[in-house]
Amino acid sequence: MNDLNRIKPAETAATVNQTAKKSDNIIEVKGITKVFDGVTVLDDLSLGIKRGQFVTLLGPSGCGKTTLLRLIAGFETPTEGEIYIEGVPITSIPPFKRPVNTVFQKYALFPHLNVFKNVAFGLKLKKIPDENSKKGYRKFTKAEIAEKVNKALKLVGLEDYGHRDVNSLSGGQQQRVAIARAIVCEPKVLLLDEPLGALDLKMRKEMQIELKKMHEDLGITFIFVTHDQEEALTMSDMVVVINDGVIQQVARPKKIYDEPSNAFVADFIGESNILSGVMEKDYTINFFGRSLPCVDKGFEKNEKVDIVIRPEDIIICDGAGHGHFDGRVVSTVFKGTYYEMEVLTDEYEFTVQSQKEFSEGAIVSLEILPDSIHIMKKMLTINKYLGKVTGENCVEFAGGEFTVATDGYEAGDEVIVYVPFNAVELTDDEEDGVIGANVTQSLYRGSYYQVQVYTDDDIDFFIDTADEWDMDDRVGINIDGTKVTIERYDPEKEAQGEE
Repeated sequence: MNDLNRIKPAETAATVNQTAKKSDNIIEVKGITKVFDGVTVLDDLSLGIKRGQFVTLLGPSGCGKTTLLRLIAGFETPTEGEIYIEGVPITSIPPFKRPVNTVFQKYALFPHLNVFKNVAFGLKLKKIPDENSKKGYRKFTKAEIAEKVNKALKLVGLEDYGHRDVNSLSGGQQQRVAIARAIVCEPKVLLLDEPLGALDLKMRKEMQIELKKMHEDLGITFIFVTHDQEEALTMSDMVVVINDGVIQQVARPKKIYDEPSNAFVADFIGESNILSGVMEKDYTINFFGRSLPCVDKGFEKNEKVDIVIRPEDIIICDGAGHGHFDGRVVSTVFKGTYYEMEVLTDEYEFTVQSQKEFSEGAIVSLEILPDSIHIMKKMLTINKYLGKVTGENCVEFAGGEFTVATDGYEAGDEVIVYVPFNAVELTDDEEDGVIGANVTQSLYRGSYYQVQVYTDDDIDFFIDTADEWDMDDRVGINIDGTKVTIERYDPEKEAQGEE
């Protein structure tokens, strides 16, 4: 993976520095990188988790959240980095010796054992210190096992189900058995890998409440993996948003929703209108050619920024001329407690949520209050790669060879290549491009789409384009070399820049 092209939000580093200083972290993940078959799944990831917290690892499929959970559990070994539990390095310790237990999505119950025996299984194998024994340890007695199993079953609401065959239970009941089996051995950390994924919507919501209550009753650390945003916001003390193996934001659920750190988080967590703008000065933002008051400060004068406006924060009213933008309702959908409408203005198609219905075709005004405009620094403003001059006006980078002006350089010179977002062209047919890639993200920015793609060499490109692309589309990449600039590669300069 090209280190020059990785996004590492400033908040991540700050979070790691803060957590490293605290003594109440039960888990510390430091500089973890995991590579599978040449593909980097986790990229120099660091994270601190406090004792007793309910922490959710949230992100799209393939982002690395389950891999991180498996590394903590001991089912995988990191390529680089170290994991600590209570200050003790555990990277080389086998899973069964770690003070953690895992609840899997598919439960992994033993079909030939009843509920009681499923829960008791781990206790029968466990050895506890015993000064009176010649071996220095002993196993639990039958009475001790029965007491612990019955206590665990009561905690999950299955105290009368010990004799039942696990195959006779509902999905929700089987999930509770799996949780009881995990907690009966009294782990310091409970790992939950999308445990509610196989349940129907009603049961999922019930189990969310049950899990939250169990966490409060047990008082131990829960690390929960999900791709469901509502689930994460409902249950968690802290949410860790991951994308492409990199932590994008670590914060409490309300802050994640109200103050996303970048456009990816804003788009992934709930509905959002994501725009591009210019911070004219403190408390004044300009987008679509209009200067509006906001509550943000601390940006450079005329700095290009990303803007998030949540649909429920837009005030919509009948008729034109009453707000900042006039438009026409192009669709209305009832969502249970509110109506979600798409309103087409001259500049943008806004998503608006309101308890009042406006019919399709209605002319409306949209007003946006200062505290409804959230300003974020742009994740990236230009694509940057390490390359090599291969000949006159030829530069090799990102797995392909492209035509780029090379005046003053010789073949073999290492260079930094700067590729603007609008210099990249995507083609429907991979064979029509210099290199192939898959679309991994597409954000509508009003007059254009910002698309992210990954090449087969695990290198990403950001592209500004008028064309809409779907997730996982296979595309070819061409580059307009007249918009590309290069500079001589200086390792010391780059190292200082990373610091």
